[in-house]
Amino acid sequence: MRTSGVVVNRASASPKPLTGRKVLFMLLAFFGVIIGVNLTIIRLASMTLPGTDVDSAYAASLAYEKEIAAAREQDARSWKVDAHLARSANGDTALEVKARDENGKALTGLKFTGRLERPTDRRADRVIALSEVTGGIYRGSGGAVGPGQWNLVLESEADGRRLFMSRNRVVLN
Repeated sequence: MRTSGVVVNRASASPKPLTGRKVLFMLLAFFGVIIGVNLTIIRLASMTLPGTDVDSAYAASLAYEKEIAAAREQDARSWKVDAHLARSANGDTALEVKARDENGKALTGLKFTGRLERPTDRRADRVIALSEVTGGIYRGSGGAVGPGQWNLVLESEADGRRLFMSRNRVVLN
């Protein structure tokens, strides 16, 4: 029975047959690309984000009770500590701290340190050494600091004991 004058030759439909070797190379190429992209993403992520906030959660938990006791002692002192952080046009930072006791008397003879910490990257942290210029006024320079959000951490100690600590979020333009 003849329906039309067209004859179909099915033998010449695919010029190159699909072999086992070709399937193997396609699978290896597919998984090679996936593994390569994953390794690249892992490398970039570990370079840009340092990871943890504390090195040892166990050690931090042991120090927690001491931190609570130190905070209670600090509150009992009723010190008034004001900090002013200024940034010049070239990016240099200057920190000034005024420290007074509960009666308004200048706190002298303390060792104040300041620290600018990046909230997301500890590698960018800067320590600012402060020296007393007059009674109860401490100043220091932190060098060139980039714009953005920072945590300003102030600490004061005397006789090897921490007497004051504060942590404040600041934005530098």
